Amino acid sequence: MSISGTYDCVTKSPMGEQTSKLTIVADGDSFTGTNAGPMGSVDIADGKIDGNTLTWTMKLTSPMPMTLEGKATVDGDTFAGEVKAGPFGTFPMTGKKVG
Repeated sequence: MSISGTYDCVTKSPMGEQTSKLTIVADGDSFTGTNAGPMGSVDIADGKIDGNTLTWTMKLTSPMPMTLEGKATVDGDTFAGEVKAGPFGTFPMTGKKVG
Protein backbone atom coordinates (compact mmCIF):
# COMPACT_ATOMS: atom_id res chain seq x y z
CA MET A 1 0.00 0.00 0.00
CA SER A 2 1.30 3.42 -0.93
CA ILE A 3 0.53 6.41 1.21
CA SER A 4 1.20 8.69 -1.75
CA GLY A 5 -1.86 10.62 -2.86
CA THR A 6 -4.25 13.40 -1.92
CA TYR A 7 -6.33 13.28 1.24
CA ASP A 8 -9.36 15.35 2.25
CA CYS A 9 -8.51 16.40 5.81
CA VAL A 10 -10.39 17.86 8.74
CA THR A 11 -8.60 19.41 11.72
CA LYS A 12 -10.78 20.20 14.73
CA SER A 13 -9.46 23.49 16.10
CA PRO A 14 -10.90 26.04 18.55
CA MET A 15 -11.97 28.02 15.46
CA GLY A 16 -14.09 25.08 14.26
CA GLU A 17 -13.37 22.39 11.70
CA GLN A 18 -10.60 23.37 9.30
CA THR A 19 -10.63 21.54 5.96
CA SER A 20 -7.62 21.04 3.71
CA LYS A 21 -6.16 18.85 1.00
CA LEU A 22 -3.00 17.06 2.13
CA THR A 23 -0.85 15.81 -0.75
CA ILE A 24 1.76 13.20 0.14
CA VAL A 25 4.62 12.03 -2.09
CA ALA A 26 6.33 9.07 -0.43
CA ASP A 27 9.98 8.20 -1.10
CA GLY A 28 11.10 5.18 0.94
CA ASP A 29 10.81 6.06 4.62
CA SER A 30 10.28 9.78 4.02
CA PHE A 31 7.75 11.98 2.26
CA THR A 32 7.17 15.50 0.98
CA GLY A 33 4.02 17.31 -0.07
CA THR A 34 1.70 20.20 0.68
CA ASN A 35 -1.31 21.00 2.81
CA ALA A 36 -3.68 23.41 1.05
CA GLY A 37 -6.66 25.07 2.71
CA PRO A 38 -8.71 28.27 2.60
CA MET A 39 -5.79 30.32 3.98
CA GLY A 40 -3.27 29.05 1.42
CA SER A 41 -0.82 26.21 0.97
CA VAL A 42 2.16 25.16 3.10
CA ASP A 43 4.93 22.70 2.34
CA ILE A 44 5.44 19.57 4.39
CA ALA A 45 8.93 19.30 5.90
CA ASP A 46 10.67 16.49 7.79
CA GLY A 47 8.11 13.93 6.59
CA LYS A 48 8.92 10.48 8.01
CA ILE A 49 7.25 7.08 7.58
CA ASP A 50 7.65 4.47 10.33
CA GLY A 51 5.44 1.48 9.53
CA ASN A 52 1.96 2.99 9.32
CA THR A 53 2.88 6.11 11.35
CA LEU A 54 3.56 9.45 9.66
CA THR A 55 5.24 12.46 11.28
CA TRP A 56 5.89 15.86 9.69
CA THR A 57 6.14 19.61 10.26
CA MET A 58 4.63 22.59 8.46
CA LYS A 59 5.82 26.18 8.82
CA LEU A 60 2.97 28.68 8.78
CA THR A 61 3.48 32.34 7.98
CA SER A 62 -0.19 33.43 8.20
CA PRO A 63 -2.05 34.40 10.31
CA MET A 64 1.17 34.26 12.39
CA PRO A 65 4.52 32.49 12.08
CA MET A 66 4.31 29.05 13.70
CA THR A 67 5.58 25.51 13.17
CA LEU A 68 2.89 22.83 13.26
CA GLU A 69 3.85 19.24 14.15
CA GLY A 70 1.74 16.45 12.69
CA LYS A 71 1.50 12.79 13.61
CA ALA A 72 -0.97 10.29 12.14
CA THR A 73 -1.60 6.56 11.82
CA VAL A 74 -2.60 5.31 8.37
CA ASP A 75 -5.28 2.59 8.07
CA GLY A 76 -5.99 1.72 4.43
CA ASP A 77 -7.21 4.87 2.68
CA THR A 78 -7.70 6.87 5.88
CA PHE A 79 -5.59 8.29 8.66
CA ALA A 80 -6.21 9.68 12.13
CA GLY A 81 -3.85 11.74 14.21
CA GLU A 82 -3.16 15.17 15.55
CA VAL A 83 -1.55 18.49 14.83
CA LYS A 84 0.37 20.29 17.59
CA ALA A 85 0.13 24.07 17.22
CA GLY A 86 2.79 25.27 19.64
CA PRO A 87 1.31 27.10 22.65
CA PHE A 88 -2.23 26.73 21.23
CA GLY A 89 -2.45 23.01 21.96
CA THR A 90 -2.96 19.81 20.01
CA PHE A 91 -5.91 19.25 17.69
CA PRO A 92 -7.36 16.03 16.20
CA MET A 93 -6.88 15.56 12.44
CA THR A 94 -8.40 12.96 10.12
CA GLY A 95 -7.93 12.30 6.42
CA LYS A 96 -9.51 10.21 3.65
CA LYS A 97 -7.65 9.43 0.42
CA VAL A 98 -9.37 10.90 -2.64
CA GLY A 99 -6.70 10.52 -5.28
